[in-house]
Amino acid sequence: MPTDSSPSTSIGAGECVEIWTDGGCKPNPGPGGWAAVLCFRGVEREISGRDTATTNNRMELTAAAAALEALKRPCTVILHTDSQYVRDGITRWHTGWVRRNWRSSTGDPVKNYDLWQRLLAAAAPHKVEWRWVRGHSGNVMNERVDRLAAEARDKAKQEGSER
Repeated sequence: MPTDSSPSTSIGAGECVEIWTDGGCKPNPGPGGWAAVLCFRGVEREISGRDTATTNNRMELTAAAAALEALKRPCTVILHTDSQYVRDGITRWHTGWVRRNWRSSTGDPVKNYDLWQRLLAAAAPHKVEWRWVRGHSGNVMNERVDRLAAEARDKAKQEGSER
């Protein structure tokens, strides 16, 4: 599975929960969907959701936060995402945002502040290694969550057109 060499928490070879997440919109912004697959001891659990008016980044953040929130106790986690925005935000950028009172390096308010807060809170009880995987590159689990997120997005489109 392709990963990059960016900083992340190193997790040993013990037992852990593996999570795969994805989210997106079509068009962006527009109706969106998110999904995650949680794997532990050979058991898999799929979760997903949707929003009729959102962005790709909001759906990617929601997928990661919802997956971590689904865990019932503190865990060692390897979370796979094809979103460099999520991976870099949680492993590199958020400390600067906090230091600058949730302002970007240009002084603007950080976009998706509410979801960054949710993700940080959801990750706090766990030991999480954040792994980036290239999207649409044939990775079976990434393709699976992409399909689940697309199905959720299609439901959001239907809901939006019924209004």
